[in-house]
Amino acid sequence: MWALTDQPTDRAPLRAAAERAELVERIMRAVCIDGTIQPLPGLYLSRASAPLERLHSLVKPSLCVIVQGSKEVLLGERRYRYDPAHYLLATVELPWVTQVLEATPEHPYLSVRLELTPALVGAVIAESYRTAALESADTHAITVSPVDVDLLDAMVRLVRLVDAPADASALLPLITREIIYRLLVGEQGAQLRHMAALVGYTPQIARAVERLRQEFDQPPRIEQLARELGMSVSGLHHHFKAVTALSPLQFQKRLRLLEARRVLLDENLDAAHAAFHVGYRNTAHFNREYKRLFGLPPMRDIQRLRDVDRASARR
Repeated sequence: MWALTDQPTDRAPLRAAAERAELVERIMRAVCIDGTIQPLPGLYLSRASAPLERLHSLVKPSLCVIVQGSKEVLLGERRYRYDPAHYLLATVELPWVTQVLEATPEHPYLSVRLELTPALVGAVIAESYRTAALESADTHAITVSPVDVDLLDAMVRLVRLVDAPADASALLPLITREIIYRLLVGEQGAQLRHMAALVGYTPQIARAVERLRQEFDQPPRIEQLARELGMSVSGLHHHFKAVTALSPLQFQKRLRLLEARRVLLDENLDAAHAAFHVGYRNTAHFNREYKRLFGLPPMRDIQRLRDVDRASARR
């Protein structure tokens, strides 16, 4: 009789290592130089050959998976660090700050980001009958959890579509649904159910986020917004900050300053015109708040960003 001792009983670590190796190879081939590309709708691949300075941006609800290196996300006073063993899930459109922490030319930072929509998440929830045991407590807009091998396998098949564009129109929606399902049955299932606006205060907060995003250049009307949502001002502030880590006014200010930075870079406006464009009526006030967020006055910051872009282009 053959003894069956010392045989491997769990091949998950070997599978995960093989899948990460394939993702490294495919992303390195797809993203030849440092930067981010969008090869398919809602899919973003990124590469960095060195640690980067903090980047202020607006992110849509997304699943973020790091294949190599590590990254930190700052949201208000909260910090989220993740790496190849963990994924990050963002369930609300947010102004956040990110920083690549670990990257070298030999082992660059590599990542995959897949945008998720509440409508699609809700459809997968309904189709999979994953509507039980819903929680009504507040949920944070960003969470970090371990990557399991089944989720990683789905991400590999997703990235393979970059090299098979003829198949992408048919398979991208199917694999995206599978990824949502994997998240639903995993540690962040409740997080996604909140994203679909099924329970708790998340529907009101989602509406508040959308209103502030659409009217970022208008004077804040927090009392009116609270009344329309059927909440008190203090209740809106509490639940908004519990989800986004920012107060409604801080959230609107971040949106204004991010848009101001964009138009300064892309449309060659001066600081006064950029301030007026995003809703500031006092240029000095705009300059102070811009420097507080980005570390430099507007025009010096824009010149620094352009210098960084030129240096990257030469590499």
